[in-house]
Order: sequence, then C-alpha cells, then structure tokens
Amino acid sequence: MKKTERIDELQRNGYRIIQDPDRFCFGMDAVLLSGFATARKGDRVLDLGTGTGIIPILMEAKTEASSFFALEIQEESADMARRSVALNGLEEKIRIITGDIKEADQYFQAASFDVVTCNPPYMIHQHGLVNPEGPKAIARHELLCTLEDVVTQTARLLKPGGSFYLVHRPFRLAEIISLMVSHKLEPKRMQLVYPFVDKEPNMVLIQAVRGGKSLMRVEKPLIVYEKPGIYTKEIYEIYGY
Repeated sequence: MKKTERIDELQRNGYRIIQDPDRFCFGMDAVLLSGFATARKGDRVLDLGTGTGIIPILMEAKTEASSFFALEIQEESADMARRSVALNGLEEKIRIITGDIKEADQYFQAASFDVVTCNPPYMIHQHGLVNPEGPKAIARHELLCTLEDVVTQTARLLKPGGSFYLVHRPFRLAEIISLMVSHKLEPKRMQLVYPFVDKEPNMVLIQAVRGGKSLMRVEKPLIVYEKPGIYTKEIYEIYGY
C-alpha cells in the first residue's frame, strides 16, 4: 500500500481492490458493465483500459471464464491492478499488461478472445481540463485513445462469434453503433441506464457479436435510484448486497 491508497470491499467472494482517490477510482459504470457482460466456462476474456482492474476482478467472481487479460496504459494504475490481483490470490487467473489500446494487437494474437470488455473514456474534447495529462483526465477524456481505436482493436482480437461489451454515454450512441457495424461487430443487446425514472438516461450498455446477424434486443431500462441516496433493487443485486 502507498500513502494515498485505500482498500475497498467488492461484496463478491470477499474480493477487495486497491484504489487511490488522488488518481482515479472506479465508478458505477464499471460495476454495471461487469453485471451486463457474460462469459462462458473456459472463455478467454480481455478488458481494454482496465484502470485498477475492477472489471476482470468482478467478472472472475461471477463467471467460469478460464483466464482474464487486462490492458492499461498508465503504469501506476496497472501496478495497483496487479497488487489487487495478488491481494485476492488471482495471479493464475488475471494478468495485467501495461500497454496502449491502439497497439493491443501487438500484445495479443488476432481472434484470440471470446469476450472483450471496455469502459473507455467518454468525452471527446479536453476543453476546460486543468491538467490534460493527469490520470483522471486520461480516464475520462479521449486523450490517449478514441472510440474508433477501441472498436478497431476489438474487431481484430475477438474470435468470430465472440462478444464485445461496452459501457458509454447515450449522446454518442449513433457513433457507437455506426462504428461497430462498420467493423462487423453487430449490436445484439442494449440497455439504457437512468439515474431516476423521470430523468434522461446517462449510460448505455451494449453487447455486439463479431460477425453476428442484424438483430438487436433492447432490454428494459435500468433505474439506479428509487429516491435520492436509495438504490433500486436491481442495483443492489448487481453490487452484490
């Protein structure tokens, strides 16, 4: 543990994670993606831009996938992820690699994964950023990779019939679907996430299948809060409470 770090409970299998509030802590979007994504027994799973490793750790707890690989460009975050993996005794299941999403196909063989997950930076521009090179800015803004980089690399690394799971913002939904289809990643499931039942959605979860046929199911909306400070039953279940 380093001076500014803390250990948080994950409510799954007794797993814990090391985080540093001065850098970047995982949010609800990562937890919801881990709940939306599925992996079958024996699958190989890759998480692009893993941060501190929250998605592979949570997915290891809920699936029977054989192995997880996670790519992260920021060495400090990757180091925290490795230490969290070790803290949970998961070194044989989860491997953290420091590297650039844009060069993911240089670290892994083409068509070698059954599942790819990604909680990428959402924001297109860096206007107003106090420190564009800071870890929080890199995690939130497309400074080091773009959505197209993520989709392009996913298409190369997924096996035919493999699934890509993405969480993003609804304002970029048209771009997301267009990019997926252009790279032969066919959207198959979509779920919009609403902070409250009477508010606009602020997240979208999408599953696409490499080489899939054109047919998408839109699932019922996921509502986060019943009232301020009180999650809905569905959110409590995803968090493992």
